Amino acid sequence: MSKLINIGFGNVVNSEKVVAVVSPEAAPIKRMVQKAKEDNTLVDATVGRRTKAVIFTSEGLVVLSALQPETISRRFNAQGAQLSEEQGDAEDE
Repeated sequence: MSKLINIGFGNVVNSEKVVAVVSPEAAPIKRMVQKAKEDNTLVDATVGRRTKAVIFTSEGLVVLSALQPETISRRFNAQGAQLSEEQGDAEDE
C-alpha cells in the first residue's frame, strides 16, 4: 500500500518511489536537474519559492521542493515509525 509524503504546499510524493532527497547546492545535482528539465522529467513543486530539496524517484522523475531535505526526511521517518506501529498492532491481534 503506497503512502504519500507531503513535500510542501499541498504537494505529495509516493514514499515507495523515493530513492533520494538531496540538497540542490552541489554542481552534479544542478546538472541532473538541468538534464531532467531538458528531458521533461522534472516536476517543480516549489510554487515559485527557492528550491531547497531535490527528490529523485525510481521512475526517473526529479521533483523540486521548497522544503529542507531534513524536513522531508523527518516526515518520511515519522511515516515509517507509524507503519511499524500499525504492523505491530496487527500482529498482536
